[in-house]
Amino acid sequence: MKTYQVGIIGATGMVGQRFATLLENHPWFQVKALAASARSAGKIYKEAVGKRWAMKTPMPAAMADMTVLDATADMEKIAGMVDFVFCAVDMKKDEIRALEEAYAKLECPVVSNNSAHRGTPDVPMIVPELNADHVKVIEYQRRRLGTKRGFIAVKSNCSLQSYVPALFPLSSFGVEKALVCTYQAISGAGKTFQTFPDILDNVIPYIGGEEEKSEQEPLKIWGHVDPQKGEIVNAASPAFTAQCLRVPVSDGHMAAVFVSFGQKPSKQQMLDCWKGFSGRAQALDLPSAPKQFLHYFEEDNLPQTKLQRDLEGGMAVSIGRLREDTQYDYKFVCLSHNTLRGAAGGAVLMAELLCAEGYMD
Repeated sequence: MKTYQVGIIGATGMVGQRFATLLENHPWFQVKALAASARSAGKIYKEAVGKRWAMKTPMPAAMADMTVLDATADMEKIAGMVDFVFCAVDMKKDEIRALEEAYAKLECPVVSNNSAHRGTPDVPMIVPELNADHVKVIEYQRRRLGTKRGFIAVKSNCSLQSYVPALFPLSSFGVEKALVCTYQAISGAGKTFQTFPDILDNVIPYIGGEEEKSEQEPLKIWGHVDPQKGEIVNAASPAFTAQCLRVPVSDGHMAAVFVSFGQKPSKQQMLDCWKGFSGRAQALDLPSAPKQFLHYFEEDNLPQTKLQRDLEGGMAVSIGRLREDTQYDYKFVCLSHNTLRGAAGGAVLMAELLCAEGYMD
């Protein structure tokens, strides 16, 4: 595979920092540009971040002295320096939509961690193991934008990465409805325990916009590319309902899932589906792909956030406590690392898929 020059837009934030650490020694991607708001522009990266470096590993030495560019004012310069950009900016949604489309129209593909374009019908929202075929919608998006190379692809909300990968392989049994309660880490809000003292000894039963995303975004993943409309048509089912809580955990989103089927499988059939499941990411042997996507734990007290969130580099999903339910068919718990599989890592894996499928050439 060739080497691609990449940029990180929103490099000073928590997800941008995670992108920096993941790309430091990436075999395909070399960071050529770092960009952020006008406040950070002109400073070297280590000065722009200052004391806000939130990663457990040191700032990549090769990036520490790179001059941070202005994500908006230097857009044309950045687009001319790189093959594509990762985007994780903290802006209003309409501003993000405009920014990402502007990069795409400069023939610079955008792999976005932001939510602004998740509802755009011709923008693929890809979990590489689940709906890699949605890349086909890019050709229709390019026609709309009037581009040859430029496009936008987004990753889904971080909390979905725990429960949707567990439910999707069970589609053959007719997943009809799912009730999901998520217990989400503070890094999902860009916080650490030092910057979020109110979370200590506390649980906050509200995360703005999270429940709507948790109920609506899975239907796009379950959807299909309609060549007549030139867009992704969302699936009509499963029906999701969700409650999302912020809990005093640094990293890792856990979900308690209750599910009903059209044709109820046996417990062993469900376990076999999970054990044998792999997707396009594994078939292509992408650098960031976990060897085994879904891991089931037989122990009653597993998975645990602290013990399993870093499984396979934080890119695998852990499942446990599968049992029959009195109101739904089954219930279980699942866990994913929210800033790796759920955010920057998922976006890097999606970029690898897009490269392998020829969309970055």
